[in-house]
Amino acid sequence: MKRVELIDVSKSYDKQVDVISNINVTIEPGEFFVLVGPSGCGKSTMLRMIAGLEEITGGTLKIGEKVANNLSPDKRDLSMVFQNYALYPHLSVQQNITFGLDVKRMKKEEQRKKAVEVAEMLGLTEYLDRKPRELSGGQRQRVALARAIVSETPICLMDEPLSNLDAKLRAHMRSEIRRIQRNLGITMIYVTHDQVEAMTMGDRIMILHEGKIQQIGKPIDIYNYPANPFVATFIGSPPMNLAKAEFDPKTSELVIGNALRLSVPKDEIGKLPRTSMTVGVRPENLHPATPENQEDVFHVEVTNVEILGNETVFSFKLGEEEWMAKWSGQWHIDIGDRMPVRMEFEALSIFDEQSGELIKKTIDYGNYVKQQEVSP
Repeated sequence: MKRVELIDVSKSYDKQVDVISNINVTIEPGEFFVLVGPSGCGKSTMLRMIAGLEEITGGTLKIGEKVANNLSPDKRDLSMVFQNYALYPHLSVQQNITFGLDVKRMKKEEQRKKAVEVAEMLGLTEYLDRKPRELSGGQRQRVALARAIVSETPICLMDEPLSNLDAKLRAHMRSEIRRIQRNLGITMIYVTHDQVEAMTMGDRIMILHEGKIQQIGKPIDIYNYPANPFVATFIGSPPMNLAKAEFDPKTSELVIGNALRLSVPKDEIGKLPRTSMTVGVRPENLHPATPENQEDVFHVEVTNVEILGNETVFSFKLGEEEWMAKWSGQWHIDIGDRMPVRMEFEALSIFDEQSGELIKKTIDYGNYVKQQEVSP
């Protein structure tokens, strides 16, 4: 296992505009680290710089204890799985898996033994003599993964390896890759634009936007406490609802989107900025009003409904913004219905309008299971 460290790393193609700037992060040995962000944010470029396929314009890359800026890819002791799998069409599955071992001049018998072991791990045993064209997309993806695993490098880089697969196979391969990474204990650096992949696979995730780090942390911490409005809307499905808001000192209320008034607890009043701010609330934190609880209830007109079986998502206008609510179970709601919705001040995330910085966190809604001590 090896640590990967990026210190003030930047990348420019014209020596004027940085496509990646001031990246500082340490990826720990044995960690599953995910780079996530929209298309064009620089995540694949960063992965290619770690691999040695792109030159580093500025800063320092360390792999283990070595500075790796000028090391050739074969000297970096890592493997890579590409988005398009990069399999050799004229070679069999077994030959594709052992191709890197051929380059290392490993004995053929040892190569065959390793290929069989890895194929068994990935369910490829019966396909070892086939050519890539005879395999499905998921099987090809597993061959590419097997080739990376068989090399036994301490670091594995993956560039959107699941993007060509269907939804069911993607879900299966997510858990498969995570299981293999745990079993082997390798350091995995994984690039994706899919926030579901990032949330379900990563020990930690880094969110990039326009070549800059927006936030690094555990997936659930980023979900609960997004650093800025971009992260708030990028992580989470449906995304966090956002709107401009102002505090009204006369009534001690928060005026949201010029359409909704929400009472502010006395001990929170002094913490709010006196200028306009951006407030956010997750769709699942907008609750149905009940006869017992009529505080902070507002009525909305439904503009769209999605019934997903175990939950219902509906949209409504709040001022100029379209918000969404996500309620557990099946709700018989029609477009045009007026629904009473309850929102708590504690559920709000509040961001500074100018800097985007998070200035008030939402409460922690997590359910915790206390581990019982087992007596010897």
